[in-house]
Amino acid sequence: MDIVSLVIAWLVTSVSFFIISKLPIGVDIDTFGKAMISAAVFGLLNALVRPLFVVLGFPLVLVTFGLWIIVINAIIFGLAAWLVEGFRLRWGIWSALLGAIALGFINSLLYQVLSTLPRVR
Repeated sequence: MDIVSLVIAWLVTSVSFFIISKLPIGVDIDTFGKAMISAAVFGLLNALVRPLFVVLGFPLVLVTFGLWIIVINAIIFGLAAWLVEGFRLRWGIWSALLGAIALGFINSLLYQVLSTLPRVR
């Protein structure tokens, strides 16, 4: 992954976090700057912690036909909220679960919109 793709992914996730904070699902982020920090922390946790959770939870992933991955995403979402000041979950794990699902959905929509834009060469 080159640096431009990494920055685009960070910005898309930052915008997604900010949009999620405006939805009534119990996720509060104070400012867009905090959303950018939250996206960076979430990305680092995804890169560093998620593989460990997936390996340790592999039997549960198999038994639940992959639905356990949503719980792993919620755990990482909650860890990011715990680490970043100004990023709060009103309803604990339920907000983390809803936030993780919303993050996946909103990120997908934003990447779909980005893929339809003309490329500058």
